[in-house]
Amino acid sequence: MSNLWTRIRTRLALSYRQKIFLLTTLPLVLAVAAISAVVTIQSRQLAEREIRELEAQLIDAKRAELKNYLSLARTAIGSVYGNAAPDDDAAKLQVTQTLSAMIYGQDGFFFVYDYDGNNLVSPRQTFLIGQNWKGLSDVNGVPVVDTIIDTARSGGGYHAYDWAKPSTRETARMVVYVIGLQDWKWALGTGIFIDDVLTTVAAAKAKTQARIQKTFVYIVLITLLALMGVFVAGLLLNLRERRLADTKLRALTERIIDTQEEERGRVARELHDSISQILVGIRYTLELARKRVLGGDPKASESLDKGIGGLTEAIHEVRRISADLRPGVLDDLGLGPALKSLIDEFAQRTGISTDFKTVVFRNRLDKDAKIALYRIAQEALTNVERHAEASHVAIEVFGHRMGATMRIQDNGMGIESYGPRERFGGLGLRNMQERMDQLKGSLRILSSQNGTIIEASVPLSHMLSPEAKSELPAPNPRKSA
Repeated sequence: MSNLWTRIRTRLALSYRQKIFLLTTLPLVLAVAAISAVVTIQSRQLAEREIRELEAQLIDAKRAELKNYLSLARTAIGSVYGNAAPDDDAAKLQVTQTLSAMIYGQDGFFFVYDYDGNNLVSPRQTFLIGQNWKGLSDVNGVPVVDTIIDTARSGGGYHAYDWAKPSTRETARMVVYVIGLQDWKWALGTGIFIDDVLTTVAAAKAKTQARIQKTFVYIVLITLLALMGVFVAGLLLNLRERRLADTKLRALTERIIDTQEEERGRVARELHDSISQILVGIRYTLELARKRVLGGDPKASESLDKGIGGLTEAIHEVRRISADLRPGVLDDLGLGPALKSLIDEFAQRTGISTDFKTVVFRNRLDKDAKIALYRIAQEALTNVERHAEASHVAIEVFGHRMGATMRIQDNGMGIESYGPRERFGGLGLRNMQERMDQLKGSLRILSSQNGTIIEASVPLSHMLSPEAKSELPAPNPRKSA
């Protein structure tokens, strides 16, 4: 993780041009951000205050309207109620009939509950009449009938709750005004649905929010235009020089890597064609000498045996070095067999268990991609052997819609436990990154105390098309990626 953090910091390091651009634009961005925040906050506060005042005015108007309606009802029943005794059933019936007939508007009506909770008048919702509704609450749990009765007992007042509209049966907000007919222990009231008020307030809020957003968009557009002007000015000054420098650097990097590969190939051929043959000849000479001294001193035979064993080991080592420098199987059979040979030799040499999985690419990886992935595998296995103290290594190569990926995973102690040189961007890790940069690919390293995962991905541009592959020499039937 430390190496990953170091790589992130390195990539985020700013160049001199970027620092100049940042110093030029940062004050402008901060100033515009502060202005935008102040304007937005003040506009929202002002709008909310205006909306609250509008809502209060509309609701006050509705309440005044309710008082007027209830005054009309009291006038209509005043002569009967004022001259009736508390137990005058005929007067009570006449009052309920009068109130039931007094409906107004689309949903307006008067209602009456006795103090026990029984409904006596409800002309637009007759199913309520004759039923006891003590404890009734609305859909939000707000008490309805109990609060109406308590308000009537205390002399009268307002109450708000959600109620079904008689005309549409849709639940809406309702404000009622209630008074008490104390001689008869009745709660008389009427209500108005204020969904039109809420709709008006919501529309005002939406318009205000749209204005605030529009103002913010204007500020952002002006800021972007200013930043674009600064950016274009700097770009016009530095574009040509940067393009030339990048082209030269890319060409130099590619030439260095190509030269390294050419030199490794030449050394590999010389080791295999000359030194290996010379050592084999020496081995045959020593075997002939051994036969000639069998009849002499036994210690001479023992020395010859040791010499032959040493030469045999030297031959194997030369062949291993040759394969490391430039494996012939990579050119002859492809990436898959080359990696299989590499990890098998690694397992035999180190005793670490290995696992290799691949998908046949039909030799569609181009030369640069095969070389880069093979070298990355070499570097990774070298790190595992020298530093990781792992007991298992797995390599997987597979293709996908974006290109091809090689994943190398071990169960070692992680890059954090490596030495300072390897942990903070050693030569091997830098070589991996440079090879991926040359191919415009990506290298991802995930490391913890439970092991390390290295993923190298090459883009689709390094996968040969079937037409391009058909123009290559006919491959051996056993060849793969």
